[in-house]
Amino acid sequence: MRTYDFSPLYRSFVGFDRMANLIDAASQSSATNQAYPPYNVIRVDEDSYKIEMAVAGFDNDDIEIESHENVLSIIARREGSADNDGVEYLHRGIAERGFERRFQLADHVIVKNAELRNGLLTISLKRELPEALKPRKIAVHYGNLIEAKPSGKSKAA
Repeated sequence: MRTYDFSPLYRSFVGFDRMANLIDAASQSSATNQAYPPYNVIRVDEDSYKIEMAVAGFDNDDIEIESHENVLSIIARREGSADNDGVEYLHRGIAERGFERRFQLADHVIVKNAELRNGLLTISLKRELPEALKPRKIAVHYGNLIEAKPSGKSKAA
């Protein structure tokens, strides 16, 4: 049993990273297929992340990556290999089964690119806040908030 209780961290740290929290929750949601395939979640900087996933034996054509409504889905399907017919395995440790792994992404996180090299699938993620949601500085001025009218005449009501 490999479950971890992160609730003490939520009480101790202010502003615990929501992205890491959502990815951790997604990994715990599928208890039946929790260990396959193994993956890493890397925080590159404040707004950039990477997911590395070990997909040995899969080719570019076998893997489908889709991002829809804050859910990143990685689906790999592999048909039975014909060149393995008639081969007697003494130990078969490389899994050739297909998989589907889903990650819940935080708001405004987009997939920048995906790369498969040497059996390691790397997916780059970036958080891009719209201008309306970015914090902005407001200048504070000293003086009267109500400006006098340039003409000295007052209107009768």
